[in-house]
Amino acid sequence: MRLYGKNPVIERLKFDPRSIQRIYIETGHADAGYVYKKAKKAGIAVCSVPRSKIQKLARNLNTQGILAEVGDFPYVEYDDLLEQALKKNLVPVFLDGLNDPQNFGGILRSCACFGGFAVVLPTHDSVDVTETVLRVACGGENYVPIAKVANLGRALEEAKDKGFWIAGTVVADGENICDTKLQFPLGVVIGSEQKGIRAVIRKLIDQALTLPMAQPRMSLNAAHAASVFCYEIMLQKNGKK
Repeated sequence: MRLYGKNPVIERLKFDPRSIQRIYIETGHADAGYVYKKAKKAGIAVCSVPRSKIQKLARNLNTQGILAEVGDFPYVEYDDLLEQALKKNLVPVFLDGLNDPQNFGGILRSCACFGGFAVVLPTHDSVDVTETVLRVACGGENYVPIAKVANLGRALEEAKDKGFWIAGTVVADGENICDTKLQFPLGVVIGSEQKGIRAVIRKLIDQALTLPMAQPRMSLNAAHAASVFCYEIMLQKNGKK
C-alpha cells in the first residue's frame, strides 16, 4: 500500500512511523531534511530519486514529490472502538452503503480536523480504506479509529445497548441540526449519496437530522454534508453552542 503526497507521508511519520516500510522523495525536495531526520530516528529507509522515478512509481498521480510504502491499514475491533468512544467522548460515524473513496477520504479528513470522531464501516457493499482514500484524507486516518462490522444494524443495536443515542442524516423530513439539541454519547449514521440511509437502518435511529437547503432541489455530497454535521456535533459536544 502506498501513501502519496506531503501531508499523508509527514502525518504518518509523526503518528505511526513503524507502519512505514520505505519513503521515496524527489531529489532536492524542500522537506527532505525533515523527512530524513524523522525517518532515520525510526529506522526507515529513504530513497532520493529524480522526479521521473517518482512519477513512474505513482503512475503519474500527484505526489508533491514524496510517497511512502506502508503496511495494510490497521482496523480496530468494534467492541474496542465503542469502549474507546465512551472513555474519550468520541462520536462514532456509521457509514451505510458509502462506496465513493473520494467521499470517504473527505469524511475522514473532516473527522480528524474537528476531532473526537471514530468511523464504522460495513464489510459488505461499502468503501474500504484504499490508497485513494488515504490520499484524500491527507493524514486524517491517523487520528480517527476505524472499525469494520459484518452487520451494521447489529452494530447500531450494540451501540444503543451501551447508551449511545443514534442520529441519522436524511435529505428531508428530519429535524434541522442547527436548531436541535443533540444527546450524548452520540452516534451518527451517514448514508450513500444515491440511496441515503437504508430503510432497515433508518428503523434503528433515534433521531433524523437534516441540513436545510436554500434551494430545495440542491443537496451536498456525502463528504460535504458530513463536514457540516460533524462541525455542529463538535460545537455541541464541547459546549460551544
